[in-house]
Amino acid sequence: MDEYRGQKVLITGGLGFIGSNLAIRLVEAGASVTILDSLDPTCGANYFNIESIRANVDVVEGNTCDLALVKKLVRGTQFIFNLAGHVSHFESMQEPFADLQMNTIGPLTVLEACKHENREARVIYAGTRQAYGRPASLPLEETQLLKPVDVNGVNKMAGEWYHIVYHQAHGMPAVSLRLANTYGPRQLVKHARQGFIGWFIKQAIEGAEIQVFGDGQQLRAFNYVDDVVDAMLIAGINDRVIGDYFNLGGGQPMTLEAFVQLLLRIAGRGSYRIVPFPPEKKSINIGSVYSSSEKFNAATGWAPRISLDVGLARTVEYYQRCRAHYW
Repeated sequence: MDEYRGQKVLITGGLGFIGSNLAIRLVEAGASVTILDSLDPTCGANYFNIESIRANVDVVEGNTCDLALVKKLVRGTQFIFNLAGHVSHFESMQEPFADLQMNTIGPLTVLEACKHENREARVIYAGTRQAYGRPASLPLEETQLLKPVDVNGVNKMAGEWYHIVYHQAHGMPAVSLRLANTYGPRQLVKHARQGFIGWFIKQAIEGAEIQVFGDGQQLRAFNYVDDVVDAMLIAGINDRVIGDYFNLGGGQPMTLEAFVQLLLRIAGRGSYRIVPFPPEKKSINIGSVYSSSEKFNAATGWAPRISLDVGLARTVEYYQRCRAHYW
C-alpha cells in the first residue's frame, strides 16, 4: 500500500458498495481521496458507508457524464477507479437508456477527460462477467467470446472496451477487472437491484422466506468485497496488467440452494422456497456460471483469501449492527 501514500485518487461511485470499501482502505493507506457520486437511488450511494473516513475525503455530488466537472477532478490525479454504474440486469431491460448513460457514456466521459487533462493517470475499471452472457464452457476464461444476453451486459462490455481502446490509441494506462457476485458490508440491500446476494442477506436477517428462482442448482462463485478491493489496488500499481482485462473468479462454486442454506445457518433465521423463474427474468437467465481468475493470478499473484462462510458471517454481523442505515 506504500505506493498509494500521498497520492491523489478519484473514485467514481465512491459512496456505493465497492467504492466506499475501497475509499476506506485508501484513506487508511494515506492517500488523498476524492469521491464523485451522483447519489442515484438505485445504485446504493450511502453517506454512512464512509462514516469512518468522512472527515478525510472530498465528496463531489455530480454525474460522471458531466465532462467539464470530470475534467476538473482528473487533473493531477494519479489513480482513477472508474466504478460508477448500474448493475441490475433486469432493470437494464426496463430502462435501457438510463443504463446506457450510466454504464457507457459515464465511463467514456472519464476517459475523454483524462485524454484532455491527464493521460498518465492509472484508470481501473469495474467490468462484469455478465458481458459473457451464457457460458459456452466453465469456468469462464478471458478467451471466451462475449455474448451478453441483456442491455447491462452490452453496455458494460462497451464501457470496458473503451478503456482498452483508449490505452491502445492514446497510451493511457487502463485495466478492466470483470467482477462476479461480490458481497460484503456496505452493499445496497433494500431491494434486489444490486444483485440477489444483498437482498437474500436482508431477508435472512429479517427471518423472511427467500425465493430462489429456477431449480436452485445453478452454480455460482462468490467474492468477498475485501478481496475485490485487494485486486483493484493491485491492478492500480502493477505494470503487467495495463491495457488488459481480467476475470475475478471467486472460491469454490456452489449451488444457489447450498448458498442460501449456508446463509440461513449463519443468520440463524429465515427459510427458503424454490420457485419458477418469472417469464421476464427467465429470458435473460444465464444458468450456471463462474469464472477463472488464473490469468490475473499469473500476472499479479492475487487470489481470494476470505472463505464464503467467514465472509457471510462478517456481512451478517455488519448489517445486524448497522441495519438502521440500510433497511
